[in-house]
Amino acid sequence: MGEALWTALGRLPRGAGIVFRHYGLPDRRAIYERVRRIARARGLVLVLAGSPREAVAWKADGAHGRSPHRFAARPLLRTAPAHDAAEQAAAARHGADLVFLSPAFATRSHPGARALGPVRFGLLAGRGRLPVIALGGMDAPRYRRLRALGASGWAGIDAFTGPDSQGIGAAKG
Repeated sequence: MGEALWTALGRLPRGAGIVFRHYGLPDRRAIYERVRRIARARGLVLVLAGSPREAVAWKADGAHGRSPHRFAARPLLRTAPAHDAAEQAAAARHGADLVFLSPAFATRSHPGARALGPVRFGLLAGRGRLPVIALGGMDAPRYRRLRALGASGWAGIDAFTGPDSQGIGAAKG
């Protein structure tokens, strides 16, 4: 992601969140620490993809993943990915506070993945017990459309890092 990461962090509105994934980077921890300093200074919520134990050790605000989240040394925001009703239900059973439902629309980061589209997204968002964050091909106009169908917020990559991004539109509802 390079310099686009730092640009994107500057475009996020106060109170927005970051899910830090970057699994394969040899300097993952150093990059995370830089992101964490920026997040603290700008009032952003920082969630680490990984176990709750790792999130606590890295001083994250939360943990993101499919593993059970119930057992953490301190209170954490717990988020999980979901692509269908079964994964959405599993996230609730495992103690997640919210779910990232994706891909809402076609997305450059997962070429060829079957998008949910507004109708299926709305059906899934309406039947789950957790707040739903729309992910995949998202931008502010698409979020306005999905908010009416049950999305509690939205997340994106290109919306904040792409050449046309302006940082407009909050990443939360």
